[in-house]
Amino acid sequence: MILAAAALLAAACSSKTEVPGVYTLRNSGGVEVKVTSYGGRIMSVLVPDKDGNMRDVVLGFDKVEDYYPENNLSDFGAAIGRYANRINQGRITIDGKEYQLPRNNFGHCLHGGPTGWQYQNYEVVEADDTHIRLVRRSPDGDNGFPGNVEAYVTYTLTEENAIDIAYEATTDAPTVINMTNHSYFNLSGDPAGHSIVDDILCVNASGYTPVDSTYMTTGEILPVAGTPFDFTAPHAIGDGITADDQQIRNGNGYDHNWVLDTAGDITVPAVELYCPESGIALTVYTDEPGIQIYTGNFLDGSVTGKGGVAYPQRSAICLETQHYPDSPNKPQWPSVVLRPGETYTSHCIFAFSVK
Repeated sequence: MILAAAALLAAACSSKTEVPGVYTLRNSGGVEVKVTSYGGRIMSVLVPDKDGNMRDVVLGFDKVEDYYPENNLSDFGAAIGRYANRINQGRITIDGKEYQLPRNNFGHCLHGGPTGWQYQNYEVVEADDTHIRLVRRSPDGDNGFPGNVEAYVTYTLTEENAIDIAYEATTDAPTVINMTNHSYFNLSGDPAGHSIVDDILCVNASGYTPVDSTYMTTGEILPVAGTPFDFTAPHAIGDGITADDQQIRNGNGYDHNWVLDTAGDITVPAVELYCPESGIALTVYTDEPGIQIYTGNFLDGSVTGKGGVAYPQRSAICLETQHYPDSPNKPQWPSVVLRPGETYTSHCIFAFSVK
């Protein structure tokens, strides 16, 4: 464990070849989004509540240095790559050739490995008051993944109070890619005092992918009907989060991929989240087939975030648009293979409003 931590620290420090910057996006309504090039992370999102007061609705840290792994191991706000979520035993096979990736989570490769892109510095290609475009040039063999990959993430703040996130990537050798944003949302703006279990969630999905006790997908797609995973009609997150259900026990709450019924249509809401306390609502749109919903089950108050606030369990929810976990090893699911001459694209919109 000590050697692994030392290796992580050394690799992450070597990735900070440029001093990471912080960039602020603003619209005419006063909405403000701060992004750092370190990990392509969203640091803060200020949106108005039902009384017109501005609230910061994402968890994170006050300073860029606090995101460094030697200070905190976290995915707060990060642009995840190369592969969001888990790959079984860290093994992938492409065109008959097997590649071994790091095994950094219950024997599996999680979020691209221990020095995934959340611990790398992105280069800023463009930046103005309303958008920032970042690039990550990932060398062949980065955390064991094949191919030199050039990956872009563009954050755009719209006049309609939405964060539009566009991803694209190319490669010079066959590889796999699955990018997402890992923001931790608390729509009350008060993670110390307001648990997300009281918030109202609706998910446009009639199926989900169950997991085993190591959080690895089994390869099945099961119906949500009659289970704690049925959010086809909006209800409180806490209604089923401690249910006597094997999948809830396996996930320590919700830490699962929902199979969306949106058919890749970016104009159809995939998820709607509402905080009655603040009146703030978040609607997620995506062209991805799935979304990982994680309810901050492993937050335990040991991480001190912005303003010196300790983040307790279930003080945030992550809504990670994606291809399904372990898709490289599940040929029955949509492919994540990217080949030379192709361009990977993914699109996600986080739209904020007030009810």
